[in-house]
Amino acid sequence: MLFNSFEFLIFFPTVVGLFFLLPHRFRWVLLLIASYTFYMFWRVDYAIILVISTLIDYVCSLMMDRYPVEATAKRKPWLWVSLFTNLATLFTFKYYNFFNTAAKDLADMLGVGYAAPAFELLLPMGISFYTFQTMSYTIDVYYGRQKAEKHLGIFALFVTFFPQLVAGPIERAGNLIDQLKEKKEFDYRRVADGLKLMSWGFFKKIVIADNLAVMVNQVYNNPTDYEGIPLIIATVFFAFQIYCDFSGYSDIAIGSAQIMGFNLMENFRSPYFAKSIKEFWGRWHISLSTWFRDYLYIPLGGNRVVKWRWYYNLFIVFLVSGLWHGANWTFIVWGALHGFYQMFGQATVVQRNTAVAALGLKSWPRLYNLLQVSITFSMVCLAWVFFRANTISDAFYVVINMFSGFKQSLAAVLKNHSLILLGQSSYVFIVTVLSIIILLVIDSARLNGSLRSKLNQQPAYVRWSAAYSLILAILILGRFSKSEFIYFQF
Repeated sequence: MLFNSFEFLIFFPTVVGLFFLLPHRFRWVLLLIASYTFYMFWRVDYAIILVISTLIDYVCSLMMDRYPVEATAKRKPWLWVSLFTNLATLFTFKYYNFFNTAAKDLADMLGVGYAAPAFELLLPMGISFYTFQTMSYTIDVYYGRQKAEKHLGIFALFVTFFPQLVAGPIERAGNLIDQLKEKKEFDYRRVADGLKLMSWGFFKKIVIADNLAVMVNQVYNNPTDYEGIPLIIATVFFAFQIYCDFSGYSDIAIGSAQIMGFNLMENFRSPYFAKSIKEFWGRWHISLSTWFRDYLYIPLGGNRVVKWRWYYNLFIVFLVSGLWHGANWTFIVWGALHGFYQMFGQATVVQRNTAVAALGLKSWPRLYNLLQVSITFSMVCLAWVFFRANTISDAFYVVINMFSGFKQSLAAVLKNHSLILLGQSSYVFIVTVLSIIILLVIDSARLNGSLRSKLNQQPAYVRWSAAYSLILAILILGRFSKSEFIYFQF
C-alpha cells in the first residue's frame, strides 16, 4: 500500500481509531494484522517470505538465549542459521540474476561454457530493509546486547510494523520492541505533531519529488538528446527529488508512528547542508549508515587499524552500501565513488587544513562554510549521476557532456529559454524551484533545533495558518499520480 494512495487515506485513520478504542492487550494483534494487510496490498504470496524469515529469526534468537554469552560455540550455529537464511533470501531475489549475468559475461569473455539459468523473480517490496532489521536483532542477541523476545506476536510486529516496513527507518530492537509493549494513551499534542510531520512528508513527496521526477526522467531516460546546462539542471533536480522522495517517506513513517505513540529514529538531518562527505553520511539515511557502521565497519576494525586497512574498511563499507541499493553496476560505482570520497577526505586532511590556513578562510566563516557546503553538494550530485542513470554508459555520457557542451548549451538556452524547462511548462518549473527554496529554508531552520517545537510555541493563528497553507499547497500543487517511492525498489 502506498502512503500517497486513497487506500492509505482510509486504512490509516481506521487503524488509529481502532488502536485507541481497543484495550491495550489487543492492540498488538490489530497492528500485526494491519501490518500484514499493508504489505499484502502489493503481493499476497510474498508475505510468506516475511512469515518464514520471522519464524526462523524468532527460533534462532530463543535458542541463542538458552546459553550464556560466553558459550559462543553453542550460540554461533544459530546465528549463522539466521544470517544465512536472511542473506540467502536477499541474494536469491535481488542479486542472483545480476551475479549470474556477470559470471556468464566473464565466461563468454574467457571462452568457457556457462549454462546457469536465470530466474524471473519479482523483488519483494522492502526486502533489503526488513532483512537488515532482523539481522541486527539476531546479531545483538548473539552478543548479549539484546534479550531474545519470547512473545512471538510482538517479535512479528517488530519485523513488520507497517509505518517503516518497506522503506525504513531500519529500527533496532532495543528502540522498538519495548515500545510495542507499552500502553499508549491518546495525546492531542503528540497526534498534532505527528500529523504535521506527515503533512510535510506528503509535501516533499507529492509537490517536490513527483514534479521533479517528470523533468528528471525526461532527461535521464534520453540523455543523449541533451548536453550542458539541461544535464546539470536535471542532475541537481534529481538530488532534490531523491532527497524529498525518501525523506518524505521517512517523515510520513515517523509521523504516523508518532500519532500512535511510537518514536522511530530520525533518518535525515538536513543532509545538503553538510560540510563534508563524512558529515553528509551522518545526516543522510541515518538508520542505514549507522547499521553499516555498527555491523560491518566496526567488525572490520573501523579506524583502529593501520592506515591502509582503515581506508580499505571505508571503501568496502561504501561498496557494499552501493550493492545494497541495487543489483546494478551503476549502484556499485556510486558506492565506490563515495568510498573514494571518504578515503580521499581522510588522506588529505593535513593538506586541506594547510590550504585553508594559507588562504585565511577561517577569518571568513560564512564564506568558508558556504564553500564547504557547495563543494560537498557538488560531489554528492556527481555521484547521484551514477545512482540515477539507467546504464553505466548513460552515466558517463552525462558526466562527460555536462561541461564539454556547456558553451553550446548556454548559447542555445539564451536563444530558447524553454530548453531549461526540461519539457515542462514555466509554471511547473517555477513552482518546483520555489518549493525547493522553501525546503532549503526549512532545512536550514532545522539546523538550530526542532522546527515543530518552535512552531508549537507560536500563537494559534500562526500554527493553524501554517498547517492550512501546507495542506492547500499539497492539494493545489501536488501531482497525484500514486507514484511509488524510489526506495521501494531496494
